[in-house]
Amino acid sequence: MQTDLTARARRVRLLTCDVDGVLTDGRIYIDDQGRELKAFSALDGVAMRRLADAGIVVAWITGSAAPAVTHRAQQLRIPHLVVDVQDKLVPWERLRAELGLANEQCAHIGDDLADIPVLAACGLAATVPHAPAAVRAHAHYVTARDGGSGAVRELSDIILAAQAGDALAATAPALASSAR
Repeated sequence: MQTDLTARARRVRLLTCDVDGVLTDGRIYIDDQGRELKAFSALDGVAMRRLADAGIVVAWITGSAAPAVTHRAQQLRIPHLVVDVQDKLVPWERLRAELGLANEQCAHIGDDLADIPVLAACGLAATVPHAPAAVRAHAHYVTARDGGSGAVRELSDIILAAQAGDALAATAPALASSAR
């Protein structure tokens, strides 16, 4: 099982992320002026920069249209951002094709029902512990860390370690996870 995770992580050239519940804890704050606020983990920001530095494309595909999502993506220089979308598979397929990647070269981390089609299509499907059972059933990996608390950092560490040939480091976090 851990060898399978390492093999899947070794092939990744694209990581797509959901936002609410993965890059954030899923809570939505509304201020007195009606503006939507979100809290993002700095750990995940560092992780996405490390992936980009390793030549792995990072993209966000989210149902959210909140300006905070766009601002954070710009801060992190996320090259591909798709907002306000309910059918995530369509933009995922478009991006995958644009980059010339096979499904097996793609990873996705999502936490809700809208993520299932992408999780089912990609080579490395990941989710967070609070995800519904139907989502967890489609995941090759369930992070130990929750959304908004470094879940993407955990996944990126596995991907980077696997690609560096460090199978032990790549599978160590998996001790606290479940796999499909």
